[in-house]
Amino acid sequence: MTERTVDTVRFHFDPLCPWCYQTSRWALTLERAGAVRLTWGVFSLERNNFPADKGPFDPARARAFAALRVAVALRDGVGQAACGAFYEKIGDRYFQREQELSDPAVLTGALSDAGLDPAWLEQAVSDPATLATVLAEHDEVVAATKAFGVPFLRLDDGSGPSIFGPVISNPPDDPAEAVELWTHVAWLMRNEQFNELKRGERAHQPDLPYWRTFLAKWQR
Repeated sequence: MTERTVDTVRFHFDPLCPWCYQTSRWALTLERAGAVRLTWGVFSLERNNFPADKGPFDPARARAFAALRVAVALRDGVGQAACGAFYEKIGDRYFQREQELSDPAVLTGALSDAGLDPAWLEQAVSDPATLATVLAEHDEVVAATKAFGVPFLRLDDGSGPSIFGPVISNPPDDPAEAVELWTHVAWLMRNEQFNELKRGERAHQPDLPYWRTFLAKWQR
């Protein structure tokens, strides 16, 4: 019997994006099912989308940079699992409970939710190295892959094929269904002739309180 290959997947995320959060929930299901090993990379939508005519980008005024700095501090200081747990819990607070991402109390709460010391927030934001890491990592993935958004996956722990997506409205509840979806995604990623696949419209929206509030405000 052939042993199943377990991909090591670098998952680049920005905690601002609800679609990325939904895809990360699918990815965590895959990891728990033993289908992949996850490593975590950061990406800044605020930096990527900052208008060139507005002068230099200022991370101090960005909503997600404190969370990103905590994420890299945990990843590099504790390990990949701690980074993933923090991202999962900050997503729960932001998208499920509609708490403000830039609020320090929300970040320390997410750390506690993940079983981590809340002091990681102060340690991360007071260390210039975490800011340098976030900026350098964002710039590297953009330069190397032309990444423009999240979720963004890179196979072989960041050295293999990469792809924007998959953009998942709502993650599968059944681990077997989640693994089946991954089988097709991974096959496409490794097919050198595959370039792009996108629906004309999004038939389903994320089942998240944050998203329902966002749509209600947008439709006024």
